[in-house]
Amino acid sequence: MTVSGHLHNGVVVLDSPTNLPNGTTVRVEIPETSTNNATEPERKTLYERFESFIGTAPELPPDASVNHDHYLYGTPKRS
Repeated sequence: MTVSGHLHNGVVVLDSPTNLPNGTTVRVEIPETSTNNATEPERKTLYERFESFIGTAPELPPDASVNHDHYLYGTPKRS
């Protein structure tokens, strides 16, 4: 059986009434040629998202990424 519907406020609403009982398992497939979906924006890599922050804290010690707990909380340094 195939039934068509649409999303309304995040809920699937069927276009025509059905006699399916509550609790019936259904599967929703999104057609690849759906015309009412906006194109998804291109996803940036982690590097691309944080690229503007690279080099903004030059005063940090060179081992800050390994020993950040030492510099923040005084724990023993890691080798």
